[in-house]
Amino acid sequence: MTTVETRAGLLLRILPPGLYAGRARMLVERSVMVYRGGWLIFLSGAVEPFLYLLAFQLGFGRLVTEVAGPGGQPMSYVAFVAPALLATSAMNGAVFESTYNLFFKLRYAKLYDAMLATPIGPLDVALGELGWAMTRGGVYAVAFLAIAAAMGLVTSWWALLMIPAALLVGLAFSAIGMALVTFLKSTSQFDYIQLGLTPMFLFATTFFPLSVYPEPLQWVVRCLPLYHGIELMRGLATGILSGGMLVNLAYLLVLGAVGLWASTRRIAKLLLT
Repeated sequence: MTTVETRAGLLLRILPPGLYAGRARMLVERSVMVYRGGWLIFLSGAVEPFLYLLAFQLGFGRLVTEVAGPGGQPMSYVAFVAPALLATSAMNGAVFESTYNLFFKLRYAKLYDAMLATPIGPLDVALGELGWAMTRGGVYAVAFLAIAAAMGLVTSWWALLMIPAALLVGLAFSAIGMALVTFLKSTSQFDYIQLGLTPMFLFATTFFPLSVYPEPLQWVVRCLPLYHGIELMRGLATGILSGGMLVNLAYLLVLGAVGLWASTRRIAKLLLT
């Protein structure tokens, strides 16, 4: 018996009947089948951050040559921005899959109503959709990392760990996104999600070091999920590791766990009551 099967069996014994059936992989398999002819859509997710990167290298990066990176070490501005854009790419892929696509399946296609009539529970749905959203965010990150490496912006072998870090970013954002989308009633309300994502993208040290903000605002920025993803990515990209990265790691893991718990409860409430 494999480790995965052992853990699935343990969950089946611990969790309430009807909540989990150990079939989350079926949702991932379904998504793979749906997208099997459209993988270029995934790669297109790296295009927007790549254009940002190219613009900074050819334009703004010529004006701002160096900034303070992890540990206060000076680094080129383009190399400073690249890990942040990779984290953003993983975030965007995960959020899109766990909000817009999930909303359509939940409210219009009624896909989960049919699924819960089979031996699949709300936790299976949440885990399956979470796994697929992480996959999409991970594909975005792999494509972008390849581009950044080709541009000479990756300077450490630790950068290979940016891929699992991107999956962790995808976990946190897709879990929270999935929980939030269960409260939405119409597509117009997606503006609220975008209203949260856009300022976070602009201010979570994506383009500027944390030190440029006033002290009170620095604490606000430290509370943003994307900030922790960016800090993790920058440390790995440069090979300058610190104890603070453990805090970033723990923050994203806790956020993902809370989001999974909330989305499971919401899906169960919407479809089983």
